[in-house]
Amino acid sequence: MASSPNASRASASATPASVAQANHAPAKGAPSPHASPAKGAASDGRKVGVVGLAAIVISAMVGGGIYNLPQSMAASASAGSQIIAWAITGFGMWFIANTFRILSQVKPSLKNGIYTYAERGFGKFVGFLIAYGYWICNCIALVAYGVMIMAAVGSFLPQVFGDGSNIASLVGASVITWAMFALACRGVKSGSAINVVGTIGKIVPVLIFIVAVVTVFQLSVFMEGFWGYAKSGAALSFNLGDVMSQVSGTMMITLFLFTGIEGAVVVSGDARTQSDVSKATTIGFVVVLLLYSIVSILPLGIYTSADIAGMADPSMAAIMHDRFGDVGAAIVNIGVMVAVLSSWLVWMLMLAQMPLYAARDGIFPKRFARQNGKGAPGYSLLWSTIVIQLGLVASHFMAGNAWDTVVDISAVMCMPCYMTCALFLWKVAWKETWPEGVRFSRRNGLATGIIGTVFSLYLIYASGLTYLMIAAFVYAIGIPLFVLGCRQAGQAGSVLGYFTKGEKVLCLAVMALGVAGVIYSLSSGVFA
Repeated sequence: MASSPNASRASASATPASVAQANHAPAKGAPSPHASPAKGAASDGRKVGVVGLAAIVISAMVGGGIYNLPQSMAASASAGSQIIAWAITGFGMWFIANTFRILSQVKPSLKNGIYTYAERGFGKFVGFLIAYGYWICNCIALVAYGVMIMAAVGSFLPQVFGDGSNIASLVGASVITWAMFALACRGVKSGSAINVVGTIGKIVPVLIFIVAVVTVFQLSVFMEGFWGYAKSGAALSFNLGDVMSQVSGTMMITLFLFTGIEGAVVVSGDARTQSDVSKATTIGFVVVLLLYSIVSILPLGIYTSADIAGMADPSMAAIMHDRFGDVGAAIVNIGVMVAVLSSWLVWMLMLAQMPLYAARDGIFPKRFARQNGKGAPGYSLLWSTIVIQLGLVASHFMAGNAWDTVVDISAVMCMPCYMTCALFLWKVAWKETWPEGVRFSRRNGLATGIIGTVFSLYLIYASGLTYLMIAAFVYAIGIPLFVLGCRQAGQAGSVLGYFTKGEKVLCLAVMALGVAGVIYSLSSGVFA
């Protein structure tokens, strides 16, 4: 990047092979594109193609959340409001997806997109916050997966696991967590092959559900409660204020469900070409948007939104059990387990990349840069697993529905990550030389960056104060990692010397919000 002092680290004209070598080099900083391959570096024969990348994107997004989607959406919105919510989400998330598509071609040398975009665009401390925030938010997402899979297992063994919230469920989720750690240590290529199969396995039960629900769908039921029902039971008519309130109530759910849209970019260092990254992102977005909207809306032609909102997790299984008996419920619950396990592996691979790259650039403790013989970031995976384990224990003490709480916290944590990427694209399109031969125009890049930023700000507004305060606290407690990383990288001087003037202001603001977040969280009733 011409305007960045770090531009020399990875030349935009580097060949795919040299970029792959740089991606796996064990240097302390971002490595030279001419470095020789490190042990475990991916060769061209081990690169991931568009099918594997699309499977990673779809598998990262379609996890356990889709199986509880009817209940999650119906708890906040009627059929009409859900349609509007999906339209807004589809519009906004397309520009987030397009942000990654454009940046993957405009800045092909910047691997592990989300972190490197933030660091190259806005400095070391912002890069740290994004790497750390993305890492933690996805660890929290895997806590949600642990809650969901044990609820599914509990449907087969209720005498042991109950509804998935007892001590036995905590132990079961913990065992799965450490098993996924062992599997993720085998590397990205192994995970890609597994997830092509896993993606098929999780989509089939969803398609069965869609076909089954279509057979009992009643248009009269769907239209009668189109805008919801009053407490008296009377059907409501359209009211803009009420509808937009319902739409806002679904935004954290839809954002959480689309988390992972950047999956192909995060592992782009292992992609055959950056064109494959762009294609895989588009395929994943379209497929998942269609699945999500159909799964959440169709059941409203059978039940009222209030009936669905009161169903047990996962609500898709509850619907199938009510209409098609034990066999229908079993199909869905097996799908939940396949979906969660395959998505869990994808996320383990993706989230561990952030501390790895941040450690190479000297803003995370240097041990996070370690890779094993398979090229996997073993130390980062270990600490990711520890964070997930701690989150599983914390979820056991959450008041109310642990799934909903964990989902909202995870969604809020990832919002700054997406917004920073949109801001980076805006900056590149506005200030830098636009490369030749790119299929996207500068005007397209600028419009995408601006709209993506505005949509991100809307999501922050829609998230509400409670989860913003929790997110602020989680961000604040990570700052010592930045200080330790700078010190281990050999940066001289006092702690304050690790920050620029603007970064000092940002750091103080994050710390102040973190203190406020602790006080607010303890008084909000989130934890029992």
